[in-house]
Amino acid sequence: MREVSALVERNYMAVEPIALVPAEGPGDGMFQSRDPQSGYTFLIGPPQADLGLWRKCMDGAREVYRNFGTEDALEYDKVIDGRSTTLFGVALDSDGRAVAGMRVSGPYKHVDEVHAVASWAGLPGEVAFRRMVADQIPAGVIEGKAGWTARDVEHRGVLVDWIARAYVHSMMLLDVRYEVGVAPEHALRCYRSSGANVAWWIPASSYPDDRYRTVPVWYDMQTYRSVATESQVRLIDSEVLEFAKSGQKLPTAWARGEGLA
Repeated sequence: MREVSALVERNYMAVEPIALVPAEGPGDGMFQSRDPQSGYTFLIGPPQADLGLWRKCMDGAREVYRNFGTEDALEYDKVIDGRSTTLFGVALDSDGRAVAGMRVSGPYKHVDEVHAVASWAGLPGEVAFRRMVADQIPAGVIEGKAGWTARDVEHRGVLVDWIARAYVHSMMLLDVRYEVGVAPEHALRCYRSSGANVAWWIPASSYPDDRYRTVPVWYDMQTYRSVATESQVRLIDSEVLEFAKSGQKLPTAWARGEGLA
């Protein structure tokens, strides 16, 4: 895997960085940054880096999904051991409470491994969705899942924007070109803000139930900057510079989806 610093030099412009939180306490060894206005700390790493923090993240997701009546879509019992998750992101408030999070799986070797594609089985556009992802796999594909933010917090917009950026960071950290997922139509503005493309030619589905119109989305590491908002690009750049300064890098085995015991 290439060094994070090399990716910064090639892909990112120099901007004023956000201060890096020292690697002490929760998330020790994970990539960390802090939003100075809201006070939230953002962390990204594999579940094995801090299993307690991973569980806090997924417990927060379960609470939010349960409130919306979509807990089954989270597959909590299936994923809580962390084996199917390559990276997760979590935001902590000043009291150490998990207030937002996300996770990614992959990189994948075959289209049949992609949960988003499997969820489209038997639906209009299934063939087109499979073909799109199959064509992307040789360049590296991961899957974004389980994005959530707490409802009872201040500066919630900061958290929503960070979740969208965390998917971009995951592509960079895992050295893949693409990230795929599905999103309800009401959330598309959020993901578009960080560079997501919408597969407009694939009909929307009612997933996870009839209350939602959900569509496939994907990120392309080579073109996301032309889609993302200027403010999101600036924040992505400053956070990546902090990752480079930390001197940390992910082991190659994680990028291959190995070592997830």
